[in-house]
Amino acid sequence: MTNPKIHGDTPLGLAELRGDCARTALHWETPARITARPTSPALIHGVTVPPASARLLDAMSDYGD
Repeated sequence: MTNPKIHGDTPLGLAELRGDCARTALHWETPARITARPTSPALIHGVTVPPASARLLDAMSDYGD
């Protein structure tokens, strides 16, 4: 982001923020698109869930009811 020590104590505006993002974006490379394939349930083993986490999810209406 724009260095406030150089540009004073004024808050950044949207245009300045977008400019900073545009300059930063040039430094990032986009990786090749990787598509995730489904994993067979037979390959999933050894996963443990702490009891507190299981109770928390069980208490959430989206997951437990």
